[in-house]
Amino acid sequence: MFFLLLLPPIIFESGYSLHKGNFFQNLGSIIVFAVFGTIISAIVVGSGVYFLGQAEVAFELDLVESFAFGSLISAVDPVATLAIFRALDVPPLLNMLVFGESILNDAVSIVLSNTVMSLKDSDATLSASSAAGSIIGAFCFMFIASAAIGILSGLAIMYLLKHVDLRSTPSLELGTMLIFSYLPYFLSEGVKLSGIMAVLFAGITMSHYTHFNLSPVNQITVQQTFRSLAFLAETCVFAYLGLAIPTFNHRFETALVIWSIILILIGRALNIFPLAYLCNKFRENKITPKMQFVMWFSGLRGAIAYALSLHLELDPVKRHVLVTTTLTIVLFTVLGLGGSTLPLLKCIGAESTKSKKHLTLSKTKEIGSTVDAEHLSELTEEEYELNYVKPHMTGFIWFDTKYLIPFFTRRYTLKELHDGQVQMKHLTNQWYQEVRGPPSDTEDEF
Repeated sequence: MFFLLLLPPIIFESGYSLHKGNFFQNLGSIIVFAVFGTIISAIVVGSGVYFLGQAEVAFELDLVESFAFGSLISAVDPVATLAIFRALDVPPLLNMLVFGESILNDAVSIVLSNTVMSLKDSDATLSASSAAGSIIGAFCFMFIASAAIGILSGLAIMYLLKHVDLRSTPSLELGTMLIFSYLPYFLSEGVKLSGIMAVLFAGITMSHYTHFNLSPVNQITVQQTFRSLAFLAETCVFAYLGLAIPTFNHRFETALVIWSIILILIGRALNIFPLAYLCNKFRENKITPKMQFVMWFSGLRGAIAYALSLHLELDPVKRHVLVTTTLTIVLFTVLGLGGSTLPLLKCIGAESTKSKKHLTLSKTKEIGSTVDAEHLSELTEEEYELNYVKPHMTGFIWFDTKYLIPFFTRRYTLKELHDGQVQMKHLTNQWYQEVRGPPSDTEDEF
């Protein structure tokens, strides 16, 4: 229920409302933190738990079980991160780095866990270098294939809505959007890929092209519908975690829980600070020490780690220990670290202040913001090229603005634009008449 019903609308809405320029401008740093950072954290936690068990300081696990636990607990959860950061006005760069890392490293965590658990039933032993190579190769394949499924699904719905006029039946148009928002997730999971990344890229693609082929009413309806579904799904996810406390047969190992939390914090520190230093060598907008500290502090674990722990095929005693430990860590990070994020931001002065000078994170922000769909629909091809295809555009931005947007987005006639404006004005007046209170004396006089 969690993976197939609750997670897709949360991730899709995040991609649909995502600032695409900021995300792709920071994609290199995001992949570094998501891939190499998660592997570093998994190695630190897994090796630490194993050696502590061998020294009889904590609950004893064998090597495969230790690294399986380290793999599933090292992924930052997107649901918990989105819930905390959405409530706080964090700087855009910080939000994008943590959000992007939390989205992509779930695939890394799943690949790590599956690869490690496959060694438990296999007689073959892999060297560290060959195991690391197979994990990185599997992630690259999963990333590219999952993103391709999401992008193709988004292109399919945008092409459909451009050539099939569903504006006279808004419910069918909305239903089509809902189907294609879930379709890439199920397709990816069905072929053992990452549904999270597929639905994320589907949301990004559909917001960039498909959104402008919708009727004016459904452009608003789709946004609000997905926002409402994501909010309800987030609420159910945290209710799911809360219900797990009294309903699961727990076995609490105090030493393992405490040492696991310490190792998680150490592993994330060895992940964030060295990799941020490396990324700053190639970045124009640097990741400041304050941002690095918040990134280290905001490594929240959530329902994904708990769900992965339930899927571990171990003997009952060890499975209960790891599930209980995972749930305790999830509650500690969400309630403890997540609840302390706002005081921390205020203490170190890293909170976003709208009065400060605006910093442009993306080179494509101004370019992307000038391409307004309402204006595009009214322009001929010659006017479009004259007004929107600028000489300084290069690479994919130029290709997208010159060819892809005109190809995938609908060109409305003047009559269709007029009908849409009349419809929106009628709905606005109707809404105003329903929500306004009784007329005041000033209104009577007016």
